[in-house]
Amino acid sequence: MLIHPNKSCLLIIDIQDKLVPAIHKKEELVENTIWLTAIANKLNVPILTSEQYPKGLGHTIPELAELIPSEGVMEKEFFSCMSEPACNEKINSIRPNQVIIAGMEAHVCVLQTALQLKQQAREVYVVADCVSSRSPEDKALALDRMRHAGIHVVSREMVAFEWMQKSGTDAFRDISKNFLR
Repeated sequence: MLIHPNKSCLLIIDIQDKLVPAIHKKEELVENTIWLTAIANKLNVPILTSEQYPKGLGHTIPELAELIPSEGVMEKEFFSCMSEPACNEKINSIRPNQVIIAGMEAHVCVLQTALQLKQQAREVYVVADCVSSRSPEDKALALDRMRHAGIHVVSREMVAFEWMQKSGTDAFRDISKNFLR
């Protein structure tokens, strides 16, 4: 199944001030997620982000937060967004058939959210180059488990090109010029 911009949303999980420093390849995670979020904005794909216990762990990092509409920010205490009633309600209010997931930690909050979204009969796509954990082994195990559960593991470029659907459009020219190297 191809990812469609009118049927999907981008869900960014817990890329927060006090968590990022401990994450493996944090610079790559942040850069790739900013890239994908900027493209989602250009293509009018809804963007949501969760913040795990922001009083203690801080908020979404500023360089990413500036790309996310304030109404898209969701606080949570459960590891899974779908176990947190307010997050579940917010995600379900947009009614995405497809949920594209970026964030951290791959083996905890990303994994649990992805599994529960799959249980809700959604198409779930985890962006491998936009997720990480403190340990690369935990990320690898999480991606493997998600694949076995029927969750699609994709790259950020796969998502971008599927959202764009074709060349020759203004959106393609803009994204090609400014985002693709």
